Order: sequence, then structure tokens, then C-alpha cells
Amino acid sequence: QVQLVESGGGLVQTGGSLRLSCAASGRTFSRYTMGWFRQAPGKEREFVASISWNRGRTYYVDSVKGRFTISRDNAKNTVYLQMNSLKPEDTANYYCAATNYMRSDYDVHYAYWGQGTQVTVSS
Repeated sequence: QVQLVESGGGLVQTGGSLRLSCAASGRTFSRYTMGWFRQAPGKEREFVASISWNRGRTYYVDSVKGRFTISRDNAKNTVYLQMNSLKPEDTANYYCAATNYMRSDYDVHYAYWGQGTQVTVSS
């Protein structure tokens, strides 16, 4: 069992930055691939980024490549999402999630989810 708690969301202007954190409970955090998803009002939940458990390989949706960076600190049981050059279309509720898959951008593959943190980018 893994419990996830996100933090770091907020209101930021276009071009600004935020760093989201996701703290995980449990001793096996290092064995999970971690992902970030987001959901805007009226839209489906969307994959944003993931980082594998073994070699820390990272994957991103095209719309955030070059602007967002996912990282993890297994000693702190925490995964991060550094978001730079934010745009209004990045506005959404951001969720972290854990999966046993080596890599996946499908939310159905993620067994554990946090409660989400709201990111709002003003134009």
C-alpha cells in the first residue's frame, strides 16, 4: 500500500514556475514508477510525466517537454515536478500516482493516487 500526498500548487502568472512535490508513505517507494497526471475542468485526465523506479528514466507528454522536469528522491520518498515557463493551458488539478509498470502513460495502470493539487496559470 502506498499513500501519496501532493503539495506545491498555487496561482502563478504566465511564464512563471512552480515545483510540485508528492510525498509517499511505505517502504517500497523506490520500487514504483511514479507519474504525474493533470485534469482540467471539462477535460479528461492527461498524462504529464513519469519516472521509472530502476534507472530513473523519464517520459513526458509533448506539450510539456523542455518546460517540465520530473525527478525523485528515494531517500525522502518524494517525487517532484518542476514546472517552468507555465502557460494558461497548464491550468489543472495535478495528481501524482504510482505504478508497478516500468513505464506507462495510461492512468488505468496506476494503482495509487494522491488527492491532487491545483495549479492555476493566469494570462
